[in-house]
Amino acid sequence: MDKIATAVATASQYLTDHPEEAGYTDSLATATLEAGLKVSVRGGSGESLTTDMPASIGGDGSAPSPGWYLRAAEAACVATLIAMRAAQLGVKLGRVEVDVTSESDDRGILGLDHDVPAGPLSTTIKVRFSDTASQGGSLSELADWAVAHCPVVDAVLRAVPVLVEVSS
Repeated sequence: MDKIATAVATASQYLTDHPEEAGYTDSLATATLEAGLKVSVRGGSGESLTTDMPASIGGDGSAPSPGWYLRAAEAACVATLIAMRAAQLGVKLGRVEVDVTSESDDRGILGLDHDVPAGPLSTTIKVRFSDTASQGGSLSELADWAVAHCPVVDAVLRAVPVLVEVSS
């Protein structure tokens, strides 16, 4: 936790002193339709993942859906931010588990009802701490801070402009 606290403090001080260097372009993710609804996604540094849709919608169910990866990204991000904030505050964490579930309506993704959004209608984030004593603050405050500062959750909550460029 000391390594995390030091890194966060160093980065925070640097960006406070050099705010012009805080903005950047995030790394590229390139998705390629492989077969049916199976998609492989690659990053510039060798990252990779595969998605597929369930058989009920025409996929083979051979990999998680893109929506599952969104929930996984939210869960991982919140857990990461809890660890970062705990390190800043000197809280010794035990086990931290973050569950993310969502409610959806498939009429949206299939374009059957224009009043139904294609994405999740609601999301629930559940955080479980074990072997962690709250030191000078509540565990709820730690979880709330992490959710409020998680860039993945923020991207879901905030209307982020999307530009679509098409080429052939």
